[in-house]
Amino acid sequence: MKKVILCLAACFAATPLLYAQQFTPAQQLILRTNEDSLNAGVAQNKTVVSGYGSAFYQRNFNDEISRATLERAVLFIGHRFNNKISFFSEMELENAVVSPGEESTDNFKGELAMEQAYLRFNLNPRQYIVAGLFTPRIGILNENHLPVNFNGVERPLVEQYIIPATWRELGIGFYGRLRRLPLNYSIALLNGLDASGFQHGTGIVEGRAEGSGAFANNVAATASLQYFWQDFRFQVSGYIGGTNGANKRRSDSLQLSHGAFAQPLYLGEANIQYARNGFAFKAIGSIISYPGAADINKAYASNVSKVMYGAYAELAYNLLEKSVQYKEQQLNAFARYELFDLNSAIPGNAIYDGTVKQQHLVAGFSYLPIPNVVIKADVRLMHTGNENPALVINPSPARIPYKTNNTYLNVGIGYAF
Repeated sequence: MKKVILCLAACFAATPLLYAQQFTPAQQLILRTNEDSLNAGVAQNKTVVSGYGSAFYQRNFNDEISRATLERAVLFIGHRFNNKISFFSEMELENAVVSPGEESTDNFKGELAMEQAYLRFNLNPRQYIVAGLFTPRIGILNENHLPVNFNGVERPLVEQYIIPATWRELGIGFYGRLRRLPLNYSIALLNGLDASGFQHGTGIVEGRAEGSGAFANNVAATASLQYFWQDFRFQVSGYIGGTNGANKRRSDSLQLSHGAFAQPLYLGEANIQYARNGFAFKAIGSIISYPGAADINKAYASNVSKVMYGAYAELAYNLLEKSVQYKEQQLNAFARYELFDLNSAIPGNAIYDGTVKQQHLVAGFSYLPIPNVVIKADVRLMHTGNENPALVINPSPARIPYKTNNTYLNVGIGYAF
């Protein structure tokens, strides 16, 4: 109970909102990195170098295990060919080491991957096209995922499991804003997901291609609207895409439909953000509908769900907002409540798993001595449903009995330049 009271007592906080993609009179343009400058078309050099990274320590109290890792180190290189055409790229190294032939069953597997690599074509001051590997505008985190832009050592779990950020795919996108209204819009055509990669307990995360040999027999479309009013930002976005990229012969053998939008998956989200005088608030809700889950379970024995959903709300306050001596610094106290269910509705051939119906209360502090560096600490209280014994196969004799409540302590650093 003391832990809950402490978390609730720290429930005011947040970093300022960052709007570097498009800006209108209702938005605040913050050029925090060289990538932002290139994106806004004001970079002084033709070729720019930028990047970000984070490292953290985590204590799992149930397992009595502490881990530390260089979570990610990302190097950005961009180039402005002329006023109309630019190139953007990011290379990301996760967890410091990549070893060929080695697999890890936890969240600390090393990975070296391109996070983006695309060309941007400016059509006019209000509209542009991107083509290549890019992050579509879905949710809050997917476009603005620098560690200095969000509270908490860990990225919000809803935007890891329901919206699998950082979600990038190959495709082409059209972005713009209206002339007379503070309204941004986007639409994009991407490669689809691969249902053969879906795994129980991770949502659609493992179905992403991320630019690596993506199936192109199936495609996906996304669209978004952003509206700005005073200190609020409202957004809605949606995704529809096929999840079977196999050819007709293989699809028939698996008894799956095939084609551009075969075995369709639908994702929708809406979010709101507010920031004024040191206070900030954000909330998001997202849902996935997968009508063909039973067919996929029959073909791949993957135990996926028909419906998954998630939501979170966060309140924050900068404790140095009224300080004259430290006005250039931030000390953000925050609290975030998250809930999600990866098997909200399951087909007849799936097995229910209470452990993937979760609630999390996260509270802590983020200290930014300068806008590009952050030191973070938080406590996360987790509550889940009960474990289903039917899903526990050949458990290890050393396995710790599952508990529906757990506590995590996180301490981390982050940077962006």
